[in-house]
Amino acid sequence: MYLIGEALIGEGNEVAHVDLLIGDKDGPVGTAFANGLTQLSVGHTPLLAVVRPNLIPKPATIIVPKVTVKSMAQVNQIFGPAQAAVAKAIADAVEEGVVPKDVCEDVVVIASVFIHPNAQDTAKIYKYNYGATKLALTRAMDKFPSVDKVNYEKDRGVHAIMGYKITRLWDPPYLQIAIDAPDMAVVERVLKNVPKNDHLIIEAGTPLIKRYGLSVIHKIRELRKDVFVVADLKTLDTGNLEARMAADATADAVVCSGLAPAATIEKFVEEARKVGIYSIIDMLNVDHPAKEVAALKNKPDIVELHRGIDTEGTAGHAWGNIAEIKKSAGGRRLLVAVAGGVKVENVDAALKEGADVLVVGRAITNAKDIEGAARSFLRAMHKEEIDQYRIMTDF
Repeated sequence: MYLIGEALIGEGNEVAHVDLLIGDKDGPVGTAFANGLTQLSVGHTPLLAVVRPNLIPKPATIIVPKVTVKSMAQVNQIFGPAQAAVAKAIADAVEEGVVPKDVCEDVVVIASVFIHPNAQDTAKIYKYNYGATKLALTRAMDKFPSVDKVNYEKDRGVHAIMGYKITRLWDPPYLQIAIDAPDMAVVERVLKNVPKNDHLIIEAGTPLIKRYGLSVIHKIRELRKDVFVVADLKTLDTGNLEARMAADATADAVVCSGLAPAATIEKFVEEARKVGIYSIIDMLNVDHPAKEVAALKNKPDIVELHRGIDTEGTAGHAWGNIAEIKKSAGGRRLLVAVAGGVKVENVDAALKEGADVLVVGRAITNAKDIEGAARSFLRAMHKEEIDQYRIMTDF
């Protein structure tokens, strides 16, 4: 046996986070158990979990403090509520059948325990560490999570301690507000007035970036730290370099022009994937977007079908065949954005054609009521709900 579990329970400075291993005494977990009790390290001294002095649980369990212990107050928290909580959780799990009784003499448990240096409430330390240990052990025995569960949840969750939300585009459609005006006052006005919504994207437009550089993304983060930010570089050369620059500036997505050489686009997409941001190919003035996507070895995450500002007087929206473009990705998930001519009145038509992202600029950024204009699009998309704090301790 070699099983791994993890759980976080509680809040505030007393929050408990337990990483747990359970495995055979004659396997790697057993070796680590013995080494932990015989090879001590300063500030992280492992100790046996005890229900009370002279009574260890079965399976035998050691506790490894994650935070360096520097004071007697911390020592008392480890050799007290945490030690008792972990032991009681193990014992109760066996009684409840989580761990079969017939293996208890053959396996051992290692529980790595977090206690914040500023934790004070002994009752919370006990309760939270009990819950976290029991949940971590249950998950280990259930081999939780499955790969399918991880793939489903990875873009939906929020890390409870991280401090802000990393938004991923898992639930289209999305409204992308393009801020093209090269004016920081406009940026501030838009960001202070657009509603909070999980389906809202902010685009740092090409003119804006040309004036202020990629540092404008940091300004956007100061105003709305959780928002998904697109850097519209419209890259035409040095694709890998510009994708890396956008990532370094904390952009969530970066745009390459579909008119760039194929080699540039390939390197752009590869680099974006490497650094963990979305790659967008803007098909402005590209005659056959689906053919271009089909010819790429590295498929982008998003294809943007774009009618430029300078051609707004022409008829039609020129969004092309969205279904054909998605098919050209060869089975890989591909989102399609539509830009130029997107109005509240044709949102439904765009969605029916298969659009995943609706890019809207001046209809929102130049509006007297920015919040109202944005909400009108979100209502038309049926995406007014906010799920800002999806923090789960169990599933």
